[in-house]
Amino acid sequence: MYLLSIVVAISLTGAPPVPFTTIVQGQQSGIEEQRDVVVRSEADWKALWREHAPDDPAPAVDFATSMVVGVFLGSRSTGGFEATITAIDRTGADLVVTWREERPGGDAMVSQVLTSPFHLVRVERIAGHVKFQRTDKR
Repeated sequence: MYLLSIVVAISLTGAPPVPFTTIVQGQQSGIEEQRDVVVRSEADWKALWREHAPDDPAPAVDFATSMVVGVFLGSRSTGGFEATITAIDRTGADLVVTWREERPGGDAMVSQVLTSPFHLVRVERIAGHVKFQRTDKR
């Protein structure tokens, strides 16, 4: 029934998924608290990047046509965690960013180090709102 509801919702809107490109995804970020981000300006991008990776230059983004959306999971006690934006969909003038957190299995061998998983993507610029929703589906 749940799958049927999704298929009906997609066919009623007629909107294909919004394409996006990964800018960077990884395990180590200077941002140690959970955060969803929407960046629409060069100044905000540079400020976010200084928090995220202060020793590295920020990747170039053309904010006239693009914006950045991302998720930061915050601090995790071991390796094996991953943040992944799985889909971006348009709902009228707004976007819905769907993401998931992958966790290591109970018997997984993981590094014993603090991590801060994240995923930052570039998407076409919109003026509407951006909503983030977590999913457990793969």
